[in-house]
Formats: sequence, structure tokens, C-alpha cells
Amino acid sequence: MSRLRIFKYGSVYLNFLFISSSLLIGGSALLLIPFYLFILIPVIELLFVGNEGNMGKAEEEMAKVDRKYDYILWSIVPMQWAVMFLFLNRVADGSLAWWEVAGMILTFGVSCGVHGINAAHELGHRNTWYEQLMSKMLLLTSLYQHFFIEHNRGHHKNVSTDEDAASAKYGEALYTFWFRSIIFSWVSAWHLEGDRLKKDKQSFWSLHNEMLVFQIIEVSMLIGIAIIWGWHVTLYFMAAALVGICLLETVNYIEHYGLRRKKIDGEYYDKTQLAHSWNSNHPIGRMMLIELTRHSDHHYLPSRKYQLLRNYENSPQMPTGYPGMIILAMLPPLWFWVMDKKIAEYKAKPEGIALA
Repeated sequence: MSRLRIFKYGSVYLNFLFISSSLLIGGSALLLIPFYLFILIPVIELLFVGNEGNMGKAEEEMAKVDRKYDYILWSIVPMQWAVMFLFLNRVADGSLAWWEVAGMILTFGVSCGVHGINAAHELGHRNTWYEQLMSKMLLLTSLYQHFFIEHNRGHHKNVSTDEDAASAKYGEALYTFWFRSIIFSWVSAWHLEGDRLKKDKQSFWSLHNEMLVFQIIEVSMLIGIAIIWGWHVTLYFMAAALVGICLLETVNYIEHYGLRRKKIDGEYYDKTQLAHSWNSNHPIGRMMLIELTRHSDHHYLPSRKYQLLRNYENSPQMPTGYPGMIILAMLPPLWFWVMDKKIAEYKAKPEGIALA
């Protein structure tokens, strides 16, 4: 059983195979990723509820110390960087049609969102220096290294409150959320790093400022790409990174939409509970996103490794898996029609939730 669990997470290699094959072949093969991610998987997950069961105590203890789960996660780093170099070389080909370039931007952008940022998210919660370095390396492929600061020290502290830019408000459309979350999460990371430096009595304008270092690294990378492959390829890379960023922010949107922690005495928020994140047990999304979809437990205990995340009956459940929810979010009228009903149903339960 343990081997089977590990094998399912090996499906990330299949994703990389699809992505790299699409980039290498070009032409109509570039339709593979959009079809797979936005049509095939959502249709399949509509037909399956998924496994709501959890590991037994003994099995969980075995999985906790099984390094193969870590090896799968770590291997995403070189694969993502390999795909990035493949993308840069392919879009530098001046003989490509405009639609092939657009398809390659979308394909690599999906890799940035599904593998780069998502695996970086898991690694960023680890406490070893080398795993945190891996996290930053993955985030660099999407030009989103500030996520490492803001997510861990900002989002997890302020989740499901108006103080968190990455927690969508009730009635807020996805496209408005994109601008608010992208801009204010970046601003929040600067504030968080400034507060840390002030507390440690270190200069803001120094290499102790990780946000400053991140900006230098990202700009240097763009300049390096421009020198080697040309400015047009740099623009293509930035466009692909934006696709990955928008995928991340769409996931942020669906994970906390309309859920709010209650304020105590009008001053302090109550503790983050299972009711403050939307959960999904749909199988393919779980495998593809290495259990990010069991998001309620992740926020309840952020240090829990991906293979150990649990399902809880009293956490809000999405009507379908993440790929389908992403499509739904891109159609705001349909999103509100489905999700506002879900919120009303959940609010009527005894445990209830607070709305913005």
C-alpha cells in the first residue's frame, strides 16, 4: 500500500514528459497540455468524488520517515530548470509561427504554476537550508521569489482575513483578485522583511534584505536571458512566468474564497481552523499538485508533509477537483452561482463560518 501511494506521486514525471514532448515536437502537440489540464482532467474529476480516507497511525509513521517522498519532491527542481532551458531554446527559433510561440508560453507557464511554484510551496515549509534553497530556485523560474517570504510569514498568519491579500473576499471576482493579490502580496513581502530587519537591527539596504536580493537575482536572470537568447525571448519568458503566477493566484482564489475567521472583541482573529480553507479529495488534482488540495489540513498544521495531509469531514469541500475549479473561477457568474450556494449551505451547519 505504501509503495502504491509513492507511485501515484510519481505521476509528476508523466506531467514533465507531456510538457517536454509538447515543447520539443511543437505544432499540434502544443494542444496536449491545455486539453489534458483544462478538459480531460476536469471531466474525469466530475465523475469521481475521490478517496476521503486517511492513513492509519502505523502507515503514517512509516510514510513520515520514507525519504522516497522527499526524493520525488526534490527531483522536480532539476526537471523544472531543464524544461525552462528547453523552453528558452525552443522559443528562440525564429521559424516558429506566432501560435506555436503562444502555445509554448502557455505550456511552460503551466509547468511554472503546477510544478515550479507548487513544489516550491511545499519545500518552503521545510526547515532545512537546502530545501528552502530548492524552494527559491523553483520560484525563480516564475520570477516570484517573494512568495517564499509572504506566504510563510504573511499568508499563513493572516489567512481568511481582510489583512491577507491572497484570501479572496465573498463576492470578489477572480480577475479583480489577481491584481489585488499579486500587487499587495509583493508589497506585504517588503513590509515583512523590513520588520524582520528592524527587529534584528540590520540595514534595510544590505544583502541581509532577502527581498532586495530576490529582486537583484530576478533582474540579473532576465538580463542573462536577453544576452544569451535575445530580448524577444526574455519577453516570452516573462509572459510564461505570468501564466504560472496567474495559475498560482487562481489556486489561492479557490482555496479561501468567502471564508473568514471571526474577530474576537473586535481586535483579534480566532485561530485558523479546518473551516477556513476549501478542501478537495479528487484524485488527479491530488496527485498532480502533491496533496495541495487537502488544503484545510495544510493550514491547520503547516509543518505536516504533503504525503501525510488528512481529510476532515467538517472542512468545506469543493464540488470538484482543482483543475475544474480553476475553469469555474474563470467564469465569474457561474462561479458565484455555484460557490455562493456552497457557502450558504456550509454557513447553515452548526460549526458555521464567518463571511467577509
